[in-house]
Amino acid sequence: MKTINFLLAGVGGQGTILAGELLAHVGLAMGFEVKKAEVHGMSQRGGSVTSHVRWGTRVFAPVAGAGEVDFLLAFEKLEGLRNIHMLCPTAIALINQENIIPISVTSQNQVYPTDGEIQGAFAKTIQRAIFINASDTAKRLGVPQTMNVVLIGALAAVLEEYPAAEFTQSDTIWVDAITKRVPAKYAELNKTAFFAGKSLITLPQKENV
Repeated sequence: MKTINFLLAGVGGQGTILAGELLAHVGLAMGFEVKKAEVHGMSQRGGSVTSHVRWGTRVFAPVAGAGEVDFLLAFEKLEGLRNIHMLCPTAIALINQENIIPISVTSQNQVYPTDGEIQGAFAKTIQRAIFINASDTAKRLGVPQTMNVVLIGALAAVLEEYPAAEFTQSDTIWVDAITKRVPAKYAELNKTAFFAGKSLITLPQKENV
């Protein structure tokens, strides 16, 4: 099978790196060769953080090139827009409906793009962009910090319809990754967040043949 390229983009403190670790664990559990790489930037000051995860029969490099990413998880809308050049035309993007205003806007009189501008950019670039309220969902669960796992749950739902996937995934694999990567006292909360994320995605109806 061809390599499946994931890009996770957020800002420091949103759990981007942990989400990448969960995704890498799931790929390994499915029997893939997996490569992963992170770019932290000024993460401790709320700067950009990206994580590349690649699954495949053979994966020769940890980072996908521009125009090669199949799935984008954007933990914040502007961070998703910053990385739009990385996506292939058939890519699917999951974009968290959250604004975190960067220093360049607050101190340099730059303008944060409108929702319409962001949505328009994605519509012109890729096959499908899904905007979801992952942060609000995590807050309703009482643990805002689980937003990253809500997004992972949404991705798991999207992967169930991925037509080129030569693998069989199951909730058990994802839950096992959460159990092994999250501190035990937070495991149940994160499992709940995962299934809440899955419930945010409505899969297209398949035609009966």
